[in-house]
Amino acid sequence: MSKDEPPLRADQTPGAPHPRETLQLFGQAQAEQDFLTAFNSDRLHHGWLLTGPQGVGKATLAWRIAAFLLSQPPAEDAGLFGAPPTATSLDIGMDHPVMHRIQALAEPGLASITRSENDKGKLRDQIVVDDIRALNKFFGLSATDGGRRVVIVDAADDMNISAANALLKMLEEPPARTTLLLVSHQPSRLLPTIRSRCRLLRFAPLGPQDMQAALAQAGAELPEQTSHLAALANGSVGAALRLLNLGGLTAYSDLIRLLDSMPRMDRQRAMALAEQDAARGGAEKFELLLTLIDTALARLARTGATGQPPMPEAAPQEGAILSRLSPTPHKARAWADLAAQVTARMRHGQAVNLDPAALVLDTVFKMQETAAR
Repeated sequence: MSKDEPPLRADQTPGAPHPRETLQLFGQAQAEQDFLTAFNSDRLHHGWLLTGPQGVGKATLAWRIAAFLLSQPPAEDAGLFGAPPTATSLDIGMDHPVMHRIQALAEPGLASITRSENDKGKLRDQIVVDDIRALNKFFGLSATDGGRRVVIVDAADDMNISAANALLKMLEEPPARTTLLLVSHQPSRLLPTIRSRCRLLRFAPLGPQDMQAALAQAGAELPEQTSHLAALANGSVGAALRLLNLGGLTAYSDLIRLLDSMPRMDRQRAMALAEQDAARGGAEKFELLLTLIDTALARLARTGATGQPPMPEAAPQEGAILSRLSPTPHKARAWADLAAQVTARMRHGQAVNLDPAALVLDTVFKMQETAAR
């Protein structure tokens, strides 16, 4: 990021426009229609929980819903001219005054809650109670205009227990004409009482065509083998952008080639993988490498359990390599057991600041042992 670029927000994927700037939502027509049906029924619920894998459009739809709701006239105004027409789309057009205000972060009827910065200017790893309590001022300032108010919490999973309890009180006694939109990648992390007070909107992973269209809209340069990207991203545009920005396709291909050398193992290739993608100062690449190792182990276990490798391939010759290393259900269990051990060990290593390269090498040696058994 250059010094002239705006700082990345907690609710923004690196390399992608912010969800409020995303012009079109791909692959989630059912979720959008479910909301429109509820709106047109004149029984709009005050709390909505948008759930699904990270990076599939939940935040984009939340901002589309917010713009749509804030563009609707107050009920008393609509009554002067009869019942309003049935809404068939959330689109309001980029030239709408509400959209102009949202893009300028100047819409008085909208509040966006994300992880904030602490006193040292560092982004917190949680949404704290003061972030939620700030809504009390928001509700007070906009209570007299007679219009709607919308709150977006992204991601609701990031709330600590105090913040969650503060939000729960608002869901139990919501201010008039207010809609709360909670974006959640892992709804199991939320309080059951929060989940029970929200209506659910489910999001599915994107198909190949929708994925390519969404990536093109984000300005991403697609690789020649888009099937490899699709296999690793698992229907998530956010995951695909992360892979493209951090060289994830090359890193996974290197990992698969290293597996191909097992059980003897190419130690030089192992050292290169550890030093290139797990060097100190490369926290993002190290985190991505952990994810790619988890992915490789999961695909090995699936190959042995089902008798065939996952398709499409995520790297050249991956299918043949996985089939050789995991030919039986017994071998699949060994890879699955290793995956559980490796995940726990590497996360612990991160927590106590162990050398990333040493952690990667230790994991590779355990993979070698499993391949040799």
